[in-house]
Amino acid sequence: MKARRDVFQAIADPTRRAIIGLLAQQTLTLNTIAENFDISQPAISKHMRILTECGLVVVTKKGRERHCTARLRALEEVSRWAEHYKRFWNERLDILEDLLNE
Repeated sequence: MKARRDVFQAIADPTRRAIIGLLAQQTLTLNTIAENFDISQPAISKHMRILTECGLVVVTKKGRERHCTARLRALEEVSRWAEHYKRFWNERLDILEDLLNE
């Protein structure tokens, strides 16, 4: 069984971040998403596969079209990770500031 991709892999690529940005505003079809980028349909499909594998996007088939919806809750892992390091560096910078002020 293939390991599930994580959210960090998905957001590492600027095209995938842009796709997430589009889908954060509304549900779009795969074709509509592709129209926003100057890359091939197979490349868009690869990005969408990664986004769905990590749980950031859900693709629902309606008739002949595939509708894509963002599942931004998956970004909570990234937010928690970033918040941890934000606190860490803020504490270190506060200590440095105190030392420089002495």
